[in-house]
Amino acid sequence: MPPLLDVKNLATYFYTPEGVVKAVDGVSYDLEEGETLGLVGESGCGKSVSALSVMGLIPWPPGRVVSGEILFQGEDLRKYDTQEMRKIRGKEISMVFQEPMTSLNPVLTIGRQLTETMELHLKLSKAAAAARAVEMLQKVGIPDAERRLTQYPHQFSGGMRQRVMIAMALSCDPKLLIADEPTTALDVTIQAQVLEVMQGLCREFGTALIIITHNLGVVARYADRVNVMYAGRIIERSSAREVYGNPHHPYTLGLLHSVPRLDEPRRTKLDPIEGQPPDLATLTGACAFLPRCRYAVEKCAEYPPLVSVGENHVAACWEWPKLGTKAMTKA
Repeated sequence: MPPLLDVKNLATYFYTPEGVVKAVDGVSYDLEEGETLGLVGESGCGKSVSALSVMGLIPWPPGRVVSGEILFQGEDLRKYDTQEMRKIRGKEISMVFQEPMTSLNPVLTIGRQLTETMELHLKLSKAAAAARAVEMLQKVGIPDAERRLTQYPHQFSGGMRQRVMIAMALSCDPKLLIADEPTTALDVTIQAQVLEVMQGLCREFGTALIIITHNLGVVARYADRVNVMYAGRIIERSSAREVYGNPHHPYTLGLLHSVPRLDEPRRTKLDPIEGQPPDLATLTGACAFLPRCRYAVEKCAEYPPLVSVGENHVAACWEWPKLGTKAMTKA
């Protein structure tokens, strides 16, 4: 049985006056039904662009999906026209965007924004859609849901707006939910609540989930598998347990070392990744992480392919045998 989502050699470029920005450059991954996949990396590495490519939301100009396949339930979404994609978005694949205040329409009530999708995709009457909207708000933990339907986005807190976005995304019982940095603007306590609500509802509805984040704690707690992205490419992929316990790429290792740990002395200094992410418009044929890498060798002038480094574990690094568990001690 094929996976729910199978992305093959996806490439999305932006054509700018400064040059061609290869935001996503040959990304491949798959997702099974009901699975939670974490997509991790620094800002600007291509995480959100890869998700928007799946949704068919790359604006032209300047962006374009130039190659690859996006197989959803065996069908290539790249072959769908605008009308066909509108039938998929919101019903089969939904997305929770990074900033809910800019995603929600400020001049429409929360109720109208919830019911519109259900009336369109589920063909519900206004009364039935309103009843389901109340039910969905209750499921995401918003009290006095019936009254809240008549209110506007500015009358909700950041956490409540994100809950509304989750309710909207899951209202048509999609098979896939993409959550793009769903807790970025929220405080830590609310982050945990929102994530628990989202994962709980995905389990209830049997929805597969892609969490896009730079928060390694989120991935450790919620993801079954992890894709680590850098400079538009996936540079390591495995189960969450394997990536955290036995990383095989210097970038993954650097991400783990830059996070505070409770099992270390209080005054232990963090070990950040030195340097800045590369300019995606001026990439060469060398490994993109080369200027920041502590394990670089002469061969790194050639970009390494993704190779198997263990069971269901791949990494793109020439020096991967020297990494792994031993490298978890800070250099």
